[in-house]
Amino acid sequence: MSTPMKTSSQDIQDMIKSEQVSIIQRITRVQALQIVLVLLTISIIFSIMAPDAFLTVFNLRSIMMNTAIFAVLGVGATFVIITAGIDLSIGSVLIFSSVISAMVMGNLGASGWTTSLIGLGAAILSGAAWGWLNGVLVAKAKVPPFIVTLGTMGAALGLAQVLTGGIDLYEIPTEMVDTIGFGNLFGELPNLVVLAAVVCLLGGVLLHMTRFGLTTYAVGSNPEACRRVGVKVDRHLIWIYIISGVTAGLAGWMSIAFFQQTSIGGNSMTPLTVIAGVVIGGTSLFGGIGTIFGSVIGLLIPVVLQSGFIIIGVESYWQGVVIGIFLIAAVYIDGKRRERAVRGSGRKPRRLQVGGVQVGSTEKEGIK
Repeated sequence: MSTPMKTSSQDIQDMIKSEQVSIIQRITRVQALQIVLVLLTISIIFSIMAPDAFLTVFNLRSIMMNTAIFAVLGVGATFVIITAGIDLSIGSVLIFSSVISAMVMGNLGASGWTTSLIGLGAAILSGAAWGWLNGVLVAKAKVPPFIVTLGTMGAALGLAQVLTGGIDLYEIPTEMVDTIGFGNLFGELPNLVVLAAVVCLLGGVLLHMTRFGLTTYAVGSNPEACRRVGVKVDRHLIWIYIISGVTAGLAGWMSIAFFQQTSIGGNSMTPLTVIAGVVIGGTSLFGGIGTIFGSVIGLLIPVVLQSGFIIIGVESYWQGVVIGIFLIAAVYIDGKRRERAVRGSGRKPRRLQVGGVQVGSTEKEGIK
């Protein structure tokens, strides 16, 4: 039996260069540019159709605020999807974390910044706990991420309803609502957006400038190669899902600051919106490719569409139809580009996974 080699930062970097750089250059940069152009095109169309309503300070501020919570969720989702995983539970974990946070703050009197920060800690810890559970079941129990997070999606929402009797909680500190939910750093720049921007910046630094981020790309690109050089893939995956849980917990705290209550009956479309935005932004469902910047741009598209549809008088239900089309198109194009990139590199194709479920024809991949 061969002994795993001792891993080093250079090992991971070499693996990334051999497995990732050429494909990132061919796919990610091109797709990031294309998605920016798509966003600009959509914005221009709505601006022409409603020049007096779309490009207003009020509407642009609303778009930024409505994107903020999705962007925080998108950071965690980007890490998960880069590892070829999926997290369908983020909407339910957001609800559960907001319920725990609101209950803790309510028991402490629902007043003052100390109470608000304790509520923040409770939300993050509860989100991290769900993330840890997802990670353990995926990495140690070897249950596909799709099945694990589908199960915890129902469990987290069900427990939130049990704890509250299905009734939303309203005891939220005024200081938290006035500052985080509706306050501005300066001018018309909302604190909620600033907080989301900080989270995206930290996520980008972690993903693109640290060994942890390099390992994330390597695990998503080729987990077996990572194991051969001694990378503790299972432990890394657990941390990835914890990050997703933490961002969902933080998003839950931001949600109750913005809406001034929990939203037990809402967020049913949150996982679809976030995952669609992340994938549209260039993160590959097949793993190994993605950026935080691309995810943020991708997440702006459903929010801009919703805003534009409302302004021009189109029923908002069409948003789901358009986003579904975008998602299918993005995955199809990503798959075709990946096939061309792999053929051009001369490397042997391998079986791909989406959410832990293998996809693709074995004959096409040369597997007998």
